[in-house]
Amino acid sequence: MPALALHHYTIRCTPDRLPQLLDFYTRVMRLEVGARPEIPAPGAWLYAQGQPIVHLFAHLAQAGEHATGHVDHISFRSHDLPEMRSHLVREGVPFTEMPIDGWRIHQVFVRDPLGLKIEMTFWLDEEPAR
Repeated sequence: MPALALHHYTIRCTPDRLPQLLDFYTRVMRLEVGARPEIPAPGAWLYAQGQPIVHLFAHLAQAGEHATGHVDHISFRSHDLPEMRSHLVREGVPFTEMPIDGWRIHQVFVRDPLGLKIEMTFWLDEEPAR
């Protein structure tokens, strides 16, 4: 199944820039800081009408990561996790998966031809019964 919609994008920054970004996105863009899973780096999830649409992630690029500037990744709302796994295997596209502890979210990550990390976000409570 194709991507359904843009879900969120994640901005990577250094910890000292996080307060400025939080100020901009909450004061200027009027987003609200909301719930965020346990992630081993400072940051925030910023919500609009109950949807976390901007994620701030205060960490520096690690060795081996593709440098994509301040955009860490772009997430697409996706559906039918088993079908997507099969599709990626058929297409020969390497991927990694990460369930989020305590959340009904499952993430699948791929890289585009320029090295940008693309996330597919699956809400497990909306997945088809198998």
